[in-house]
Amino acid sequence: MNTRAFTLALVISVIAMWMVHTYIEGQKSIVLKKFGTEGTVVVAKVDINELELIDDSKVTIRTIPKSYQAPGHFKKIEDVANTVATMPILKGEQITKPRVTYPGAKTGLARQVSAGKRAIALKIREHEAVSKLIKPGDRVDILAAVDYASGVGHLQRVNTVLQDILVLSTGLNLTNSIPIIGVKTPNIIRKMNLNTYSRYNTITLELDPYQAQKLVYIVTFSKEPFYLTLRNNNDSKKIRIGPTKIFDLLGEGAAEAKEYYRKKYAGKK
Repeated sequence: MNTRAFTLALVISVIAMWMVHTYIEGQKSIVLKKFGTEGTVVVAKVDINELELIDDSKVTIRTIPKSYQAPGHFKKIEDVANTVATMPILKGEQITKPRVTYPGAKTGLARQVSAGKRAIALKIREHEAVSKLIKPGDRVDILAAVDYASGVGHLQRVNTVLQDILVLSTGLNLTNSIPIIGVKTPNIIRKMNLNTYSRYNTITLELDPYQAQKLVYIVTFSKEPFYLTLRNNNDSKKIRIGPTKIFDLLGEGAAEAKEYYRKKYAGKK
């Protein structure tokens, strides 16, 4: 082996490495002078929805120049653990203080109720709520039987009492992933989809105050169940619907039925 040639090659390689290192350090100095020193920021690892609970599975750390660090950024993942996104955050965006809050009164269901509206819950069964296939964010009409004459057949009717009503929740399943207020969830729970429930016995609707009164009246005083009918979410048209009476069902026999009731109740008030 030629020791002299090997030594020369080694010296040349060391000089080349030193020159590369010097060049890199020079470029680094130029970058630091132009963009500032580097620091860590917390960024979204995935798209985060509004009101979604943030945990370490949804964020990561990146090192970027100071001039690219957003005002109010977080430096450590622990700083954003168990916070709630106040707006949608896209994958790769920095997590900043104005974009998060902590579970509390302002992150509950009340946040989703429109100004001037009220949330009201109803107990329902499968046949009254489209086999419980209704989900939060759907829109429904409400039908109710009206019997103001204590069983007098020709005076009984079914009315569509409310139309195009927003469903806020089904059981504990809300239109957004609302974290449990005041509860610090462990890792095993935080990895679950908190708004996934397949069974429910109540449904919460968004109504104006007068509509809420009408619904409470129906639930309180009507002996018959009410029914929810599911609408297309893009169909917000409200139409005038007259009540359905027994004569509407009889077709050709309606005249005979009317004559029967006329004779039966002639002279009665």
